[in-house]
Amino acid sequence: MTVDAVVVGAGPNGLAAALTLAGAGLRVELYEAADTVGGGCRTAQLTLPGFQHDVCAAAHPMAMASPFFRAFDPAAHGVELLQPEVAYAHPLDGGRAGLAWRSLARTAAGLGADGPAWRTLFEPLVRRWTGLAALAGSDLRSLPADPLTALRLALRTAEQGSALRAVRWRDEPARALFAGVAAHAMRPPGSPATAAVGLVLGTLAHAVGWPVVRGGSQRLADALAAELVARGGVVHTGHRVHSLRELPPARAVLLDVAPPALAELAAGRLTDRYARALRAAPPGPAACKVDYALSGPVPWAAPGCELAGTLHLVGGRAEAVAAEREVRRGRHPAQPFVLVVQPGVVDPGRAPAGRHTLYAYAHVPHGSTLDLGEAVTAQVERFAPGFRDVVLARHVVPAAELGRHSPNCPGGSIGGGPLSLWHTALRPVPRPDPYRTPLPGVYLCSAATPPGPAVHGMCGVHAAHRALRQRFGIRPAALLADGGQLRPVG
Repeated sequence: MTVDAVVVGAGPNGLAAALTLAGAGLRVELYEAADTVGGGCRTAQLTLPGFQHDVCAAAHPMAMASPFFRAFDPAAHGVELLQPEVAYAHPLDGGRAGLAWRSLARTAAGLGADGPAWRTLFEPLVRRWTGLAALAGSDLRSLPADPLTALRLALRTAEQGSALRAVRWRDEPARALFAGVAAHAMRPPGSPATAAVGLVLGTLAHAVGWPVVRGGSQRLADALAAELVARGGVVHTGHRVHSLRELPPARAVLLDVAPPALAELAAGRLTDRYARALRAAPPGPAACKVDYALSGPVPWAAPGCELAGTLHLVGGRAEAVAAEREVRRGRHPAQPFVLVVQPGVVDPGRAPAGRHTLYAYAHVPHGSTLDLGEAVTAQVERFAPGFRDVVLARHVVPAAELGRHSPNCPGGSIGGGPLSLWHTALRPVPRPDPYRTPLPGVYLCSAATPPGPAVHGMCGVHAAHRALRQRFGIRPAALLADGGQLRPVG
């Protein structure tokens, strides 16, 4: 059978690209090196039998918010997105914590004197969250569909990304709560880039939540692959592609791979300048992943943390800034920023009855070979005295080895590159079209392209839209086909 398009890499972006192309009526083949689809969106028994751990992505605000997933509709495909009462929490020494409840009003009520300030910061964005999600998932080259929301985000980014933020916050729980969510940018909180990340993720916490997938993130990837097959696509797993020459002839090839991998796949065919730029693309900070099998729930000291799906463990805002600065300088903080997800608060089936899993990673310099299992354990113990007593097993993947589990994370880089405003917009190399390569019909669609990391699928959608226009003369009117008809989105 003739193939119209080939996709290499079955992470969320590769699957989204393949589905977008298949939704336009094209014949698509997808190649994945691992034995299962999903890339960073996979689940495996990493510690003990019966304990299911997410390999990379665990909490999924963008799976509720992105235009691609809203069109796909995970629930209609049997995927349950379970909502913790507290989207994220930031425990502090002394048994206090900032809690970001699903309810904006409840969050504000719990922040005392800072409650009104939190509410006025987020409420206008929460009211128009679809416009914010469209902006966050855009190719960063198009005019915003909701200019008013874009302006509101810009003004709040300018405030929280400068010394003006000190005017808004009076007490440490609110300061730390925002700094923790901003640190998802893997940069010291306080810059425009970290402020924008904090505002987007904070808004989604109150608008759509930070859900986990019942049974593990693999369920979401499997549903995407099943839909692709239902639309006539062919999925090849356990098939590593070493060169573009191995692929069947096709009018479009989309690559959900890291920039250096693109240079290798197209070795000898790219311009020297472009190939050098791909190999020199800055990788960004990295993570050391730690998974735990637990005999019971984590004994958090601060009330409310036992309800949180995600927690940021680093102490107050000043400590978060200091830890991220150390990583940026290529050093390992004595007390690193640790992100944990406890899926058992809503999905007890991840572990045998009465037992729990805990997902964690620490921010580290790119390529770090250190096993931070003990440092991460100590950071959890700091805010949950007695944690060591419930640990049954621990599985650690240093940053330097993370690429073996997900090749798109070379050296442990989980962001596809630095998350500054400049690098996000111009990743992987400065070009008017970041998806189109110098090779006719070959496109890059990984998180190394805008809008960057997270399980949203939009890198794949944008690359597929360009392929549809440029290679097939199809104007993309939708993300997916439904019943043979293109379903408009947005």
